Amino acid sequence: MTAIGFALLILAGTALLMLPISSKTGGASFIDALFTATSAGCITGLVPFDTFTNWSVFGQIVIIILIQTGGLGFITILAAIVGLLRRKMSLKQKMLLKESIGSLTLGDVKSLVKSVAIFTALCELAGAVILSFRFVPLTGSVRRGIYMALFTSISAYCNAGFDLMGQFSPSSSLTSVNNDPIVLLTISLLIIFGGLGFIVWTDMRRHRFRFSLLSVHTKLTLITTGILLVSGTLLFMTFEYSHTLSDMGVGQKLLNAFFCSVTPRTAGFNSVDIASMTPMSKMLTIILMFIGGSTGSTAGGVKTTTVAVIVLCVVASVREKDDVNVFNKRVTPDTIRKSVAIILTNFELILTGSVVLYFTESGVKLTDIVFECASALGTVGMTAGITPDLCVVSKLTIIILMYIGRLTSLILALSFVQTKPKTNSQKPKGSIMVG
Repeated sequence: MTAIGFALLILAGTALLMLPISSKTGGASFIDALFTATSAGCITGLVPFDTFTNWSVFGQIVIIILIQTGGLGFITILAAIVGLLRRKMSLKQKMLLKESIGSLTLGDVKSLVKSVAIFTALCELAGAVILSFRFVPLTGSVRRGIYMALFTSISAYCNAGFDLMGQFSPSSSLTSVNNDPIVLLTISLLIIFGGLGFIVWTDMRRHRFRFSLLSVHTKLTLITTGILLVSGTLLFMTFEYSHTLSDMGVGQKLLNAFFCSVTPRTAGFNSVDIASMTPMSKMLTIILMFIGGSTGSTAGGVKTTTVAVIVLCVVASVREKDDVNVFNKRVTPDTIRKSVAIILTNFELILTGSVVLYFTESGVKLTDIVFECASALGTVGMTAGITPDLCVVSKLTIIILMYIGRLTSLILALSFVQTKPKTNSQKPKGSIMVG
């Protein structure tokens, strides 16, 4: 249901973007319209050409509707409609919704949907108001400034990475305002708020932000996110200090290093030229894009808690512990198996996509190819500048990666595979030597 819903959403967006009224150049080709609709619906941000330069206001509105729908999740919106119609959801619908928004239990699904819609609206509205004070003077028009602020706020909160900064310099993203702390910090907070996950915000509100009372999931999410943000900022500051940040003051360098740490998780904006980054910075960005945001959020990637579980598992193995424990709680074997499966599946998908692009795109650096595939699967939207020049086969490969990355293998499994009952019978043990 989820997979089919997103597919229909993307096809509807593709049809609308192919209309002459959607484009400033008289109409987009099917592959470019499909690519853009998939990127918007899967809240990625990779684009075949600049959003402002090529799409009309109508086309931009279609894109932002796709972003909002993809950000909230097709199933979440469907559940909200069902709630408005006062119809009961089946157990299967509740299970799909539970996985879609990251709810830990089935009982709180209905109230969580309402909270998701309200929280999303408040965050996007607050972000639009703050950005309006910067974009109105920047554009020289109240109407254009407010529209640009609202578009950017929705895109940032939904971790989409689409922007309208092309009116100043095509495909420049936020490089023209990288000296404005209000813009970068506001967008950073929107990205973080959207990327933490709805269940995390609900848990924090329920316990009035008292850390000791929070669930294990929320604690692990907050700690992992904090570690990634701080370490990412310090590493980007080190790697880019004398490169893309060389012409900036210390304060501006720190601000942009922080933004470089935030946006791969998984927003797609950039305040410095990605193509000019050092190889170490590109590798760090790939790692952050692979990890992504948190479960049940607008972000993509394998998720912070997935990586945290794997790290905890390694630590327990090194210490020769039988159980994997965190915050005086035991991590279940099912969670560990799922984490390993997600990590390996995503790694294999990036590897497969990279192989395809390597043989179809001659003269492109392997690092940039891996960067592109990791960005697509992680629904990030950052690029080293190769997206507009991709051939049809490569674009189709990126489209598939974006689609899979948004749905995740778990949602696909729930959508198409019947859950089999567990059995207590076990096979005899077999000894295997590893390492």
